[in-house]
Amino acid sequence: MIFSPGEPFKFNKMKDEAEFHQQLAQRYVAFEDALEAKAPNPTRQLWHTPTELFRPYYGEAIARYLISNYKLTSYPYHDLIIYEIGAGNGTLMLNILDYIRENDPEVYARTQFRVIEISASLAALQTRNIHQSPSTRGHKDKISIINRSIFEWDTYVSSPCFFLAFEVIDNFSHDMLRYDPFTEQPYQATVLIDRDGDFHMFYVPDIDPVTARHLKLREAACGFSFPHPLGSSKMLRHFKASLPFAGNLTDPEYLPVRLMNFFEILHDYFPAHKLIISDFHTLPDTVRGIDAPVVQTRYERRTIPVTTPLVSPVFPLPPSLFPLPSSLFPLPSSLFPLLPIPLLTPFHFFSPHCPLPLPSPLSLHPDTNK
Repeated sequence: MIFSPGEPFKFNKMKDEAEFHQQLAQRYVAFEDALEAKAPNPTRQLWHTPTELFRPYYGEAIARYLISNYKLTSYPYHDLIIYEIGAGNGTLMLNILDYIRENDPEVYARTQFRVIEISASLAALQTRNIHQSPSTRGHKDKISIINRSIFEWDTYVSSPCFFLAFEVIDNFSHDMLRYDPFTEQPYQATVLIDRDGDFHMFYVPDIDPVTARHLKLREAACGFSFPHPLGSSKMLRHFKASLPFAGNLTDPEYLPVRLMNFFEILHDYFPAHKLIISDFHTLPDTVRGIDAPVVQTRYERRTIPVTTPLVSPVFPLPPSLFPLPSSLFPLPSSLFPLLPIPLLTPFHFFSPHCPLPLPSPLSLHPDTNK
């Protein structure tokens, strides 16, 4: 369940951040009280996202970037085509379309918004939200909701487009590896569920082909040092492994292999896309390991952190090490091997004094580079 605070917060009327958190807590309780009145559920998980907390301003900031980039690179030769995965309630989509309609009618006339949604229930919710008011119903001819997984996508889209993935990649599956501290042999984690429903972790030397490909891509892509279980010197590593009660494997690392699959889908089926991602770059109270997730469960409105992914129900959230994905991202593509992938901070989007790093118009589309 995605938390919605109701009416937008009036940030310019708030005294400080503490007042925001106070109002947020009040709305959070009211939201869950309403849910409990309809259908009590002691293990309900509530998700809150920047899109919902800071609407409509968050979506408006993204819309300004889309308009600027579109006018610089594609207008008037192509429509403004926007794809979004993991659209949740559809709030970001509606905020973006509201802003474009109000501030640039010419661009709005050329805008198409396509949501790729794996969840049938969320796809239905997004459809309902489109029809919730006369204002949102005005967008219905601009919107297509495609109820399928992005990883099952098989339609070639040659047109230039923007691809939005906000608070999505932290939900992509990760593979866990640990290494022999002496031989540096990687071992992949495998989970066995016994007859009683208990989880048991095993480590095998046979690495999944997708995981092996990710390791090769990472080695080829990264011209910089990155966190790794074998990152310390061999002497120090051997000394630690020789201590009493030391484990026979290193701490784990969590590999975003599904993110690599996502990049491959974009390369194969959306060759002229521009990708915009927003997600957590760091998280507190993670389990042990590199790029390790926060693992938590919930009971009677209390979030309970746990120290292992081997519990159910569980909600693991790994952070996104953005310098690493931004290095992997250009590798599958033979179209733009030299095009840098800018890492934008909130300062880029929300400050009127910070210019957005826009790519050169001549480097974006293969048909203009002949």
